[in-house]
Amino acid sequence: EYGEYLAQECTTCHQRDGTDRGIPAITGWPQDDFVIAMHAYRIGLRPHQVMEMMARRLADDQIAALAAYFGGLD
Repeated sequence: EYGEYLAQECTTCHQRDGTDRGIPAITGWPQDDFVIAMHAYRIGLRPHQVMEMMARRLADDQIAALAAYFGGLD
């Protein structure tokens, strides 16, 4: 439930149904891959201005909740 709540902000850009309309799909990712990607954005290893800003605002438990939520969608 927490991941679904947090996902509302993500889905202003990313499509909940997994379609890619110019913004990559994040549904169905393995949870570990999602967490690694978000941490890479947070520390600037994956450069993307918007995603870096978003990842820096999230605590580890919030990233984990989002990973669990989006990992269960496909």
